[in-house]
Amino acid sequence: MLFLISFNLFSQSNFEKGEILYAESKFQEAKQIFENENKTSEHYYSCIEYLGDIECNYKNWDKGIEYFDFLKNKFPNNANYQYKYGGALGMKAKESNKFVALGLVNTIENSFLKATILDNKHVESRWALIIFYIEIPSIIGGSEVKAQKYVKELMNISKVDGYLAKAYVDVYFKRYTNAEFNYKKAHEIGWSPVTFQKLYDLYLNKIKDPIKAKQLKKEFNK
Repeated sequence: MLFLISFNLFSQSNFEKGEILYAESKFQEAKQIFENENKTSEHYYSCIEYLGDIECNYKNWDKGIEYFDFLKNKFPNNANYQYKYGGALGMKAKESNKFVALGLVNTIENSFLKATILDNKHVESRWALIIFYIEIPSIIGGSEVKAQKYVKELMNISKVDGYLAKAYVDVYFKRYTNAEFNYKKAHEIGWSPVTFQKLYDLYLNKIKDPIKAKQLKKEFNK
């Protein structure tokens, strides 16, 4: 048995070792492995994606943007690369001054939109557009009507995500009764730590009903 374990560890490729380190949040160690992957390797482009993720994890947005820009240009029909490029730009915009952010808005929106066109079941890009249209000012394209379009699309892809998205919009506009209904529906379907936490947070921090929050926690812990 010890021999088999040792052999398995020995037989792991550098890429697989990097993936394990990444999963363990040992990003610097993983980064060293991914940076040294040969360009002829079958894992080369996966390494580039991991490097982009690592840079974004450290909030090095420009470097992350550079990696995802390379990938989306190399693979223009890959929805996930379009989404990650838009996401990195979006985070840069959030942490930049208004003039820089304004200059990035159209590119961010177009990246997310392209991802939804390339993959009609891409959940993350639809979530990104919902948040994008809800949070940016109406004068530069923000709109609940636009957001609701992608809420409906999410509902057709995943009922849990659809109800969570409905509730997200309701919370943003302080429609807490509607938000409670939608979070409860999401929790009934998904019954996961995510759906629990969203409903629990609504009860505790928005509706200010600790009794409901306590009861929900009791039921979930069963």
